[in-house]
Formats: sequence, C-alpha cells, structure tokens
Amino acid sequence: MRLVAISDDELRSCFGIGVAGNFAGHLEQAGEDSDFVSVDASPEAPKGIFPFYARGASNYLADYPMSSTRIAWTTGGDLQIEPELAVVCAIDYDASRLVSGLRPRIIAAFNDCSARRPDADKISEKKNWGADSKGLADRGFAVDEIERDGATATLRLACFLRRDSTVSTYGVDSAVADYSYYGRQLLDWIVDRLRLQRDEAGSPLEDVGALLAVCGYPSSIVIGVGATRYTPFGESNFLRPGDQSIVVAYDSEAHSPESIRSAVVSGDESELDAASVLSQSVS
Repeated sequence: MRLVAISDDELRSCFGIGVAGNFAGHLEQAGEDSDFVSVDASPEAPKGIFPFYARGASNYLADYPMSSTRIAWTTGGDLQIEPELAVVCAIDYDASRLVSGLRPRIIAAFNDCSARRPDADKISEKKNWGADSKGLADRGFAVDEIERDGATATLRLACFLRRDSTVSTYGVDSAVADYSYYGRQLLDWIVDRLRLQRDEAGSPLEDVGALLAVCGYPSSIVIGVGATRYTPFGESNFLRPGDQSIVVAYDSEAHSPESIRSAVVSGDESELDAASVLSQSVS
C-alpha cells in the first residue's frame, strides 16, 4: 500500500464521526458499557455513531479538534488514548440529500482521545474540548476499499505511551480482522445510521445525520472505526502533561509487533516505512 499525505486544509472541511462499541471488550474497559443499556443493538453489532466534528454547528462540535502533533490537556475529565483506525471517505448523497454511500480514500492511525466524564449525557461531550483534542496521522495509506480480505487485510494497530523516557504498551496490538464490523458491512451500517439514527431521551447517541445538513452536506467524512482493547497499563493509566501518545497503523507484511515496539522504544517510529504513525505530546 502507498502512503500519502493527509491535508489539514481538507480535514477542516470534513465531517467527523466515531463508531461506538466496534471492538469486543473496549466499552467495558473504558467504563462506558452502562451508557448503552437503552440502545437497541444486536450483541455483535456496534452500538451507534457519534459526532466529534461538525463545522457550522452551534456548539462545541464546531471547533476543529484534529492534530497530528498535540493533545490539549483539560481538567474536564481523565484523558485516555483511544487507539483506532480512521477512514477518510467521500460521501455520496441521493436526490433527497440523504447519504447513499461512502467511498474510502485513506486509512490512517487515529486517536479518538476521550475525557472520561461519567456525567456526560452524550458521547460527543467527551470527545471535543476544543483544538487538539483529537489525533489523526499526517500520512495514511491510499485505499479504494477496506474489505477484510482486501488491501488492508494485513494492517495492524499498536499504541504506546512514552512517559519520562519510559515506553509502555498502552493498547493491545490488534488486526483489522478483530473489529466486529469492517469493510462494506461497516460502511453500509454507517450509511444506515446516518440516515436513521435519532436523538432519543436517555440515549448517549444523537441524530448525526441531521448535523450533515447543518454543515452544508460536506463531501468528505473522517470515520473513527472504533477503539481497540487496552493493556492493563492502558486501562489504569490516564494521560498527564508531558506524556507522548503514539498510535501506529502498520502493514504486518513489512513490520512485526516486536519491530514496531523496538522502533518506538528507540524513538525511531517516524522512520517506519510501511506505517501510518501518530505521535502527540500532551500539553
């Protein structure tokens, strides 16, 4: 797969959403499984989608949150890395201006960094606290599909925390095949949610599709596919100022989990030649 630059100017015109509950065990580790008790979803399916960026919205979602270098410190809740793959897609609309399809263009390392706020009514309240509250690598793999047996089948995701010159494994090294929904199944399900998901009392989900109209029907969308599981260290350690969060989406035909960790320990993660690397300092 070919690595390409990701334009910050283009990202500012995108819509931004995440997928909740697309990796078995993550919600429980994050202490968020109880938020979804009222959500009607089959056991194997994700719980829903949530917005993290909607240019033109009348609230905090209008703030552009993505950075490839920094996570902004906040006292609004314990900060935790959420290592994910993100897919940048073109959006197709039908004659009624409803989403009819999503066409993948780039897949990259993503940090859906979250402020753990047990009092939040909606997921999005934990996701955007202003500039630099999200992370997307400045390079990703060019794609035109994301099928389990397609070009991205060899991708894996790793996550580390560098603190006081010590590197700790924060997320369980995982394959794309470990996602509950992926490929066309995931994209079709997201299209359905953009068309049909509503804001209901007692639900942490929102009418995300309605935000597309508020944003003027953007032509592109950034989708956080879902956070992987934490190691015991990642589950129990929150971010501090001075920390460095590192998320690596890599081709397992070119790199092994051991070689990825070795590169991070030596500080050479930016030199990996078949990886999308997101390194953010907390400040």
